[in-house]
Amino acid sequence: MDPLDIEAIEIDLLLEGVYRRYGHDFRRYARASIERRIRQYRDACGCERVADLLPRVLYDEAFFADFLARFSIPVTELFRDPQVYLSLRRQVLPVLATYPFLRIWHAGCATGEEAYSLAILLEEAGLLARATLFATDFNDAALERARRGVYPLEPMREASRGYHEAGGSGSLADYYHADYDAVVMERRLARRITFANHNLVTDGVFTEAHLILCRNVLIYFNHELQERVLGLFAESLVRGGFLCLGSKEDLEFSAVRDRFETVDARARLYKKRA
Repeated sequence: MDPLDIEAIEIDLLLEGVYRRYGHDFRRYARASIERRIRQYRDACGCERVADLLPRVLYDEAFFADFLARFSIPVTELFRDPQVYLSLRRQVLPVLATYPFLRIWHAGCATGEEAYSLAILLEEAGLLARATLFATDFNDAALERARRGVYPLEPMREASRGYHEAGGSGSLADYYHADYDAVVMERRLARRITFANHNLVTDGVFTEAHLILCRNVLIYFNHELQERVLGLFAESLVRGGFLCLGSKEDLEFSAVRDRFETVDARARLYKKRA
């Protein structure tokens, strides 16, 4: 048998073991992505074969915690893709302003920068006081960093540029204070955000939401899992609620496409039909 075929069996066994031992299901992640990350972790651990990872993952919970962290993609930043936030500011927030209270779900929030970005938009629109933001991820280490709201100082110049391109008229520095080489997000923002563990692969509806953001997460799932998650979002949104996806994600070939109308194709912004 070809060595690559044997390795494919090893990967299948590893993913099955992780699911049965810990309940984390990576079996429907995009195969090329999952294989690449497993090989990278195998090499980083000095293992010769993927099969060598299996007993360590099954019996060493600390090892598994490190392994799990490699399967989260905590790549995010404040006001990433500012045109998306500009579209939210102009086309979504005026509609949300008509509700007496708001529930917003940011699924796959990683270390939380984009959740804080949205909280800033809500404050500037006068909506933060009546909004509850739920920011979820399956990576507990990333969630703890998000709760602390402490980020490196160096990216703030680029983040400030993104804030202004997103329609910000003040100063981004009004929303954090610098502490040596780090910044700490203002607590008035954090008080409106609930960071919680939720796994899009295995968990159900998290909340009934007026707006759901899930940006640059679905690209790591296979088609079957993408359909499951999009169906979950469709069920979670109120009628007339909004869905915002990542720059390489859309609804065009999804089974839920007819349940949404496009608000801004470039921003991957959709509205659930009433």
